[in-house]
Amino acid sequence: MSAGTQPGTTTAPGLHEYLLRQVLPRYFRAGERAIDLGAGSGALALRLRDAGWNVLSADLNREAHQAGTPFVQVDFNQQDFASALDPGSFGLVTSVEVIEHVENPIGFLRNVRRLLKPGGVAVLTTPNVDSTPARVKFLLRGTIRMMDARSEKTHITPIFWDLFTRQYLPRAELQLLEHRVYPARGYQMTRPGLAGSMRLLSLCLRGDSLQGDNHIIILCPNHNGATGGVKKALA
Repeated sequence: MSAGTQPGTTTAPGLHEYLLRQVLPRYFRAGERAIDLGAGSGALALRLRDAGWNVLSADLNREAHQAGTPFVQVDFNQQDFASALDPGSFGLVTSVEVIEHVENPIGFLRNVRRLLKPGGVAVLTTPNVDSTPARVKFLLRGTIRMMDARSEKTHITPIFWDLFTRQYLPRAELQLLEHRVYPARGYQMTRPGLAGSMRLLSLCLRGDSLQGDNHIIILCPNHNGATGGVKKALA
C-alpha cells in the first residue's frame, strides 16, 4: 500500500515515521512476529508489515481497522487480555499512545510482558506529562497537559516518568532498555512563539523528560530483578 493510501491516524505527526526510521530497525529480525496493541486504523501495522515483520493487530474496535493485517478484538482493560493473543510468541510488541487510555497501567504492562518471547522487546509511546510546557500548565492552571478537558476524552492515565520507572516497571517485571523523547529537542504541540521560551526554561529545571511531547520507551522482560543500564537517545 502506498503512502498516499495509508489508513489515517490521530497519532502525533511524524511519530510513526520516527519509530520506523530511528527506533525499530535496531530490533528487527526478518520474519519475526510483531503485535500492534491499539492498532486503530492499522496505519502502523501496515508499515511494520511492509518493513518485514509478521504482524498481528489488536484493538477493541474492529470496525475502525482498515488494514489487511490479521486482527484480534480485545479489551486492554481486561485483567488477562494477553491470553487471547498467543502469549510468549512475539519478538516485538508495539503500543503507540495506548497506555494513557487504560484503567490499570501496571496490569497493561504485565500483559505486554506476557506477550514477549525470550529476547523480544516492547516499544511504547505515551504523552510526556513531565515536559516543561506540561509543568508550566499544571502550575498555572492545575490541569495536566494532554489530559485536560480539551484533550482526547479517553486520556485517563498520565504516565509520570519517575513513578513509571521506579514503581510500574519493577511490578510488571519489565526492564527499561532505552528512553527517547519526541521531538528530541523541542515541542511541536507548543505555539512556535512559546517553544523557545520553554526550551530556555527547561535549562533551569530538573528531570529527564523536560523536552519532547511524547515518551518513546523500549522495554524487555526483567528475569533477574536487575534494573539494567538505560540508553538515552536524543535523535
